[in-house]
Amino acid sequence: MPANRIKHKVNHVSLVVDNSGSMHRHEAQLIRVVDEFVKGLQEESDRLGHETRISLYAFNHEVRNLVWDMDVKHLPSLRGLYEVNNGATALIEAAVKSIDDLKNIWEEYGEHSFLQVVVTDGEENASGFSESGQMHTRMAGNRGTAVLRKWIGRIQGAMDNLPDHWTSAILVPNSLAKRTAQEYGFPAGNIAIWDADSSKGVEEAIGTVKAAATSFLRGREKGVRGTRNLFAMGQDLSTAEVKANLDALDTGTYILIPVDEPTPIRDFVTRAGHTYTTGCAFYELSKREKIQGNKQLAVAEKDLTTGRMTGRVFSGPAARRLLGLPESEVAVKPGDNPSYTVFVQSTSVNRKLVPDTKLLVLL
Repeated sequence: MPANRIKHKVNHVSLVVDNSGSMHRHEAQLIRVVDEFVKGLQEESDRLGHETRISLYAFNHEVRNLVWDMDVKHLPSLRGLYEVNNGATALIEAAVKSIDDLKNIWEEYGEHSFLQVVVTDGEENASGFSESGQMHTRMAGNRGTAVLRKWIGRIQGAMDNLPDHWTSAILVPNSLAKRTAQEYGFPAGNIAIWDADSSKGVEEAIGTVKAAATSFLRGREKGVRGTRNLFAMGQDLSTAEVKANLDALDTGTYILIPVDEPTPIRDFVTRAGHTYTTGCAFYELSKREKIQGNKQLAVAEKDLTTGRMTGRVFSGPAARRLLGLPESEVAVKPGDNPSYTVFVQSTSVNRKLVPDTKLLVLL
């Protein structure tokens, strides 16, 4: 009889980062927060017992591989590797190259999953430069249109043919770029918008990626090898994790109040007959939100047959880590979890509440 073989989980993460001229103002901060992102991968992989390998790409009008499928534990700082250069944005070519390269990885042994994340502050204008030495946006006549059409076909074909254990995601600077990314084939749930004009933009963007990567790794433990909804929070939260890491709030110390109109949070709490103090109220996460690093979180049990919140409420210092959030501001949207609803602490007095949600108030 042959000996049993351990089928260990192997994660291949590819981070594809724009280094065109417009990224100059973000260079130092990007290096720091990518280093933090890598550290997060190291820690979560150790905790789960996974092997995680990382590849790094930088692109302007040319695409360069900086690190190839290296054990994340051995990756040095991005400092000295990533440098912003003048140039255009070969966005499509960079995404396609990353996918093509990763397809060369041998998967015979182990349970492999692939996660590609592209980060850009601009839009496609230079794919094909490596072949022609010209930006397609500067070609005469219909030549540029033909080149762009060819590369759009290449990325659409690559996305359409990704196996179920591949996840491809992108961070873009605005809603127009988001629509374009969807046309390329990125799933809507794997596209996030970051503020490329803000001094906090890069930190928030990588924080979003870090939270998503953490959720991705934890999903592996439940047999999920790929996702089309990467940037959703809380969808992989399990009953065992909640009970082991969070504290159930005592009955009588809180109340869940249905929200019937878009009322400012302090007015709503006082109108319901309760005293409002800063931080006493938690709004239901029902749409994309920016969550600051100091905000507490809570989760409420749902009735599995009705989906209504009728069970216990849990909270505690470990809630952010459990939900994959870094200790910095991050933009997230709610995931679809059949067992729990996520609530976020508000420190505002005039946050407009969303109708048909609930407000958690600590008494």
